Amino acid sequence: MAGHSKWANIQHRKGRQDAVRSKLFSKLAKEITVAAKMGDPDVDKNPRLRMAVKEAKSQSVPKDVIERAIKKAIGGDAENYDEIRYEGYGPSGVAVIVETMTDNKNRTASTVRSTFSKNGGNLGETGSVGFMFDRKGEVTYKAEVGDADTVMMAAIEAGAEDVESTEDGHTIYCEDCELNDVSNALEKELGESESTKLVWKPTTTTELDLEGMQKLMKLVDALEDDDDVQRVTTNFEASDEVMEQL
Repeated sequence: MAGHSKWANIQHRKGRQDAVRSKLFSKLAKEITVAAKMGDPDVDKNPRLRMAVKEAKSQSVPKDVIERAIKKAIGGDAENYDEIRYEGYGPSGVAVIVETMTDNKNRTASTVRSTFSKNGGNLGETGSVGFMFDRKGEVTYKAEVGDADTVMMAAIEAGAEDVESTEDGHTIYCEDCELNDVSNALEKELGESESTKLVWKPTTTTELDLEGMQKLMKLVDALEDDDDVQRVTTNFEASDEVMEQL
């Protein structure tokens, strides 16, 4: 899924403004707090918390921010959040999945719906685009961890389903329910991963030209600017030429 991989690169592009990075830190800290509150605050006993902490570290979230987020859950003063998924279509019919954590369902629903409408999209019912994606576990490693064959063998031994290797690195996919076990097995063979998380992997994609990509980026940026939105996934596909122009 070249489009998905490129979109991942866009999501983590370097040189983002400090304000945007601060918002990202806040969202990752929220995920840590929720994970710690729902399960055991010990990362070794709570797979979801372990993944949340690992993802935060991969995004350079300071250690004290991570520890504060866990203590917030232990202290019992953390807000109660509902995890809600929204689905819809963006410009040119691109499928969009929006994952949120909110303490006010009405506010979030209204904001997400309005953002879709203002940016050439349409919010649909749950399941309206979900069938175009598979829920998967995703583990990424930098290219220097080894060549494609080395990573492929490690992935097979760990019980993974698929590996995508490029000059930029390696992306390993597995069943969502097996992510913790697979990531632990990979860590023993390849060392600590760059990222470990659950993702929506597109099974079908929508080809976009430059204008379509620009419109889609406007929608995604507006959605991600909402504090209640944790992550946005789309199923776009774009040529290398379009990506370079973008």
